[in-house]
Amino acid sequence: MGFADRLKRDLVGDENARFVYLNNFEVERSWAAGEPKLPGAGIAFASATVNRMEELGVPLAEGSDIVLLKSPMDRDYAAYLRAVGAAASKVVAVEKSLPSRTVTEDALESPQTLDFLRGLADGHTYLMPMGISAAEERLSAAVGLPMAGPSAEVCKRVNGKIYSRRLADALGLTAVPGQVCERVADLADVIRAQCAGGGRAVVKESLGVSGRGMVVLPDLAAAERLLRLIGRRGEQARVDMVVESWIEDATDLNYQFIVSRSGQVRFEAVKEAVLRNNVHQGHRFPVRLCDEHLATLHESARLIGRALHADGYYGVVGVDAVIGPDGTLYPCLEINARFNMSTYQSRIAERFVSEGRHAIAATFNVRPSRAYSFPEVAAALGDSMFDGTSLPGVLVNNFATLNAGVGSGPGPFHGRVYGICIAADADAALALRSQTEGCLRTLVESGSS
Repeated sequence: MGFADRLKRDLVGDENARFVYLNNFEVERSWAAGEPKLPGAGIAFASATVNRMEELGVPLAEGSDIVLLKSPMDRDYAAYLRAVGAAASKVVAVEKSLPSRTVTEDALESPQTLDFLRGLADGHTYLMPMGISAAEERLSAAVGLPMAGPSAEVCKRVNGKIYSRRLADALGLTAVPGQVCERVADLADVIRAQCAGGGRAVVKESLGVSGRGMVVLPDLAAAERLLRLIGRRGEQARVDMVVESWIEDATDLNYQFIVSRSGQVRFEAVKEAVLRNNVHQGHRFPVRLCDEHLATLHESARLIGRALHADGYYGVVGVDAVIGPDGTLYPCLEINARFNMSTYQSRIAERFVSEGRHAIAATFNVRPSRAYSFPEVAAALGDSMFDGTSLPGVLVNNFATLNAGVGSGPGPFHGRVYGICIAADADAALALRSQTEGCLRTLVESGSS
């Protein structure tokens, strides 16, 4: 039984159910609306590109499922996914799309899409969002399709970093030195104490998004600058933040498990996260961990999953963990009770990263000045494109993000290509990642001259 079928069995009790995938990336923005933020936070960041990440859902879904998209797939790219066996579901695009909106928000403004979704109501079709916010609840009510998950209120509550911190402490999990701060006065005392001991500290908004709701403080002087800005709000103003030691030279891990509707916890996978400037760039897998660390992650998943279910949550859970340079494992840095990047790689991993293979799921950032066709990208990658069998090869698992910023303003725009670099060993996968990055950079630079 594949990942998607296991997910259906766990969440709705029927592995033959049909899911309508709503891949509303950065749903955390909805949860964070109106919550306290760090100075300068909340600035929009390539929203058009982020919202086109919904195409990552296409390789995840199975044949009976439907993936809702903001725009029709590029025909050549769709043909490529079918040819290598990486796509099986039906894809439906909304008729009214704005770059600044999530796919759910687009659907709510698209009468034909709403009618189509209403026609799916048959008792075994469910909406399956990346994460559930008020927008997804409105869509569910508008089309009469139940949600394959808990309420938006529950999802927001269990996704806060304060929730993660307090739960880790309550469960007795090894936690990074730190403390929850609810008021400005608390924050000042904790930050100064943290920085006075030497080493860097990190301050995190409880509902920050993708590494942008946090700041790393290298010393006490930086801490005082931040405190002067936040202090203008008044000592009793809410901040709802977590202050922790920054673990230098850490190995970043993400492990994923599913909490079923009945409360069963099933461990799925662990991968090593690839971060750049604290922003997620992909995963490498499989990960070689000692037996002790692997056992700790399994036990932590069981404990966290049971606690989440007791608080009303069921669904996919991804937990960030780190291993310090001294070998200490901190198994609960942050809980993401929603789909995560590892989720979207699940079906690809099952089909193409078998025993004896290694993969790096990568984000390739480029700055194109015009739109590119998929054949141009395929030609640039040449023989390194994954054909379904031969290795090494890079499987492109999102193409829409490359051209999402077209027309957003003068000059080069922000573009991305997502790919899974599959090889026979870790070194070959890493070399393929570098090669792919170079090929895409050359394509863009030559095309912009």
